[in-house]
Amino acid sequence: MTSENTPDREYIFKPAPVPVLPIKGTSALFPVHRIYCVGRNFADHAIEMGHDPDKEPPFFFQKNPDTLVPPENGFPYPAASKDVHHEVELVVALKSGGSDIPADSALDCVYGYAVGLDMTRRDLQAQAKKHGRPWEVAKAFEHSAPCGPIHPAATVGHPREGTIRLAVNGAVRQDGNLNQMIWKVPEMIAYLSRLFTLAPGDLIFAGTPAGVGAIARGDVMQAHVDGLDGITVIVT
Repeated sequence: MTSENTPDREYIFKPAPVPVLPIKGTSALFPVHRIYCVGRNFADHAIEMGHDPDKEPPFFFQKNPDTLVPPENGFPYPAASKDVHHEVELVVALKSGGSDIPADSALDCVYGYAVGLDMTRRDLQAQAKKHGRPWEVAKAFEHSAPCGPIHPAATVGHPREGTIRLAVNGAVRQDGNLNQMIWKVPEMIAYLSRLFTLAPGDLIFAGTPAGVGAIARGDVMQAHVDGLDGITVIVT
């Protein structure tokens, strides 16, 4: 249900602001609707997490839009965890959506791309997996989605290959290539649109390469994807 203020109807408290991301080269803002994340989309990461990538269709989980945080704000180390991991990802920003989108036209829905981090409370995720429970406590906590500016596809094109890398305190931990993604961007959009009605403002975090690992307060994370502005995030 959606509603608006009218002369005879008011909200009982001020609504939360719409989460937004900056757009490279303009003062315009990208309003975020939902955040979808594809799990284990790089074979080497699936293997390091103990799974066989050849036997799995894509699966998705969500983060809340208000978990987005500007990189310059830093990443506050979250409560209730002693094992928080970094996961560098390509972020796909949609300008249109729908249901049952054909893969061969899926890129028409894409507005642009950004560099993001899917921060994960790995210890809580392990507990959730053990008991067959949802992942929200591990994935959808506050500040868990640092994200850089969106680069319009009209400017940067649709990246199909290129380095995706993350360093912590100058030491490279994750170093992959976008061409290693099991499910490519058009396939992700097509598959996801069979499960949800996609909409303008949706973001898709497209998976992470191997090398995920723990961070600590004071660490400096530097995330890079070829052709896009990288982000630097300090753990506080």
